[in-house]
Amino acid sequence: MKTIDSIPVSKIHRASKLVSTGAKVGVNYLKYYGDKLTKTEVEARATLNENNAEDIYDGLKQLKGSALKVAQMLSMEKSIMPQAYVEKFSLAQFSVPPLSPALVLKTFKNYFGKMPNELYDSFNPTSVNAASIGQVHLAEKYGKKLAVKIQYPGVAQSIASDLALVKPIAMKMFNIKGKDSDKYFKEVEGKLIEETNYVLEVQQSKEIASACAHIPNLLFPQYYEELSSDRIITMDYMEGEHLSEFTAYNTNQETANTLGQALWDFYMFQIHNLKKVHADPHPGNFLVSKKGELIALDFGCMKTIPNEFYIPYFELAKPENISDKDYFVAKLYELEILREDDSKEEIAFFTEMFHELLSLFTQPFHVESFDFSDADFFGKIAELGERYSKSTELRKMNGNRGSKHFIYINRTFFGLYNLMFDLKAKDIKINNFKNL
Repeated sequence: MKTIDSIPVSKIHRASKLVSTGAKVGVNYLKYYGDKLTKTEVEARATLNENNAEDIYDGLKQLKGSALKVAQMLSMEKSIMPQAYVEKFSLAQFSVPPLSPALVLKTFKNYFGKMPNELYDSFNPTSVNAASIGQVHLAEKYGKKLAVKIQYPGVAQSIASDLALVKPIAMKMFNIKGKDSDKYFKEVEGKLIEETNYVLEVQQSKEIASACAHIPNLLFPQYYEELSSDRIITMDYMEGEHLSEFTAYNTNQETANTLGQALWDFYMFQIHNLKKVHADPHPGNFLVSKKGELIALDFGCMKTIPNEFYIPYFELAKPENISDKDYFVAKLYELEILREDDSKEEIAFFTEMFHELLSLFTQPFHVESFDFSDADFFGKIAELGERYSKSTELRKMNGNRGSKHFIYINRTFFGLYNLMFDLKAKDIKINNFKNL
């Protein structure tokens, strides 16, 4: 893969890169209008989506950092994003152009004050994995094979300006109006800032690994604080293949079920026992060992779940509460889905909309065991998301719905459900975590 010798760091350079990307998107729309004269709307729209996804991703992968991280987050929204965007943006999870070896060594020296050969017995300046915020290199020390994650230069300093640049796109995509929208973007900005703090990530990684060590078939790397800093993390190199690579060929149902149960127990234990969760569940953050064990990586994005959100959120996972209209509406107000300034039409619309969404989405919690390979269940979720994404009635209303905590909790569940479906995991014991 072609390497990168420099990353635009200044606000002006990063903005100009996005402006040039926007110009390409404009040209794609001109082509789209021309295509409509000779092709069907479906064919013309498909070409538009493919061209836009390609150009937007190509622009973002040069910037790296929070702009690329937003693309990675959007790739998990399979129910509302066109497939062309999902496929292209998902590359941000673990396959983007890495820094060149020369830039790696310069960056390492800037971050640690020493060259890699002064710290490790050996260090490979060619990356083995590159994502949105940093890239990974192989090293050796203590007689062990180590993974060294190095943050891209300028990422931490450009978060606020990057989000300001992508904010208009996100607001349009999710129908967020200007009023009260800042709380959502502040939540994302805060999490992205945390993800660039590698000292915090090491601390969180060790805490989660310790708290979840008892979960069967789940492994974590060991972290080395003396070889880490606020922009560098050194950990054990874990042998395995990315979850997406494994699911592409696996036909062993027993292994799929074992991995799925470990993954589900891991998330349920965090959410219900720790009230804190790994809020970045994409395939690039999980490996499968040769023994069929799940390896969890990258704890930079952790979401604390306050009781004032946790209690009403999971109260609405119970079927008896969903069917009790007065109770259901009261919880919607607690979760800020319904607002005191809503019109009668908005109250009626969003009550019906979330009743339909939650009745479907919480089905795994209504049974003792669930079949996550059920294509019908996931097809209904996709159909529901597509229907509301095209709703003209919804577009007329203010899309600012829900507590700021929904952003990362919903992201967690959508990501978890997608991973479970990719595994085709069956007979998953929903409350198994209580018995561990």
